[in-house]
Amino acid sequence: MSNLELFADSEISTLYFEEQAAARGCQAVAGVDEAGRGPLAGPVVAAAVILPQDFSLPGLTDSKKLSEKQRDRFYPVIREQARAVGIGVASAIEIDRLNILQATLLAMQRAIKRLTEVPDHLLIDGITPLPLQVSQQTLKKGDSRSLSIAAASVVAKVVRDWIMYSLDKQHPGYGFAKHKGYGTAEHRRAIAELKPSRHHRASFAGVREYLHG
Repeated sequence: MSNLELFADSEISTLYFEEQAAARGCQAVAGVDEAGRGPLAGPVVAAAVILPQDFSLPGLTDSKKLSEKQRDRFYPVIREQARAVGIGVASAIEIDRLNILQATLLAMQRAIKRLTEVPDHLLIDGITPLPLQVSQQTLKKGDSRSLSIAAASVVAKVVRDWIMYSLDKQHPGYGFAKHKGYGTAEHRRAIAELKPSRHHRASFAGVREYLHG
């Protein structure tokens, strides 16, 4: 019985979609995910990860379900064992200019272009395909269903957190290191008191109200 048959009528393997693509002849399957669509400040960061066929990392799943300590432990393992990792960033300015969906897709495309291997199939978290001439599949809650996407979600989240730690040092007072730009009560109070920084998303409610006056 093949792996595909084994999981056809039972719980889906975390490598199920990668195995499906491999069965069709794909040799470089990249999982793609992002971090930072919802915050009021900072960039959106995407990652693309191509894993080896025998990759195993017990406990790896959607980065949102992991603690910061777990993510920090998984990150170097992914970077060391992955066949290729690409990271793409879209700034707050690009988010305001394009809208958050289009900026996210741009960050994903940048991540894919930075892979050292050219992927022949993409597994993309979400429901929106990328405007690229490459085989691809979108997966709702893909970061909980595909090991490659889960790995990409961890890479994107860890890198984005690093960026927010850096922005916290550059712009003290907003609490970026603590809330990572999300719209907590503490962050909203800081925006009201200090006015938005250049890294805040001017098009987002919670920021635009404080841009003038």
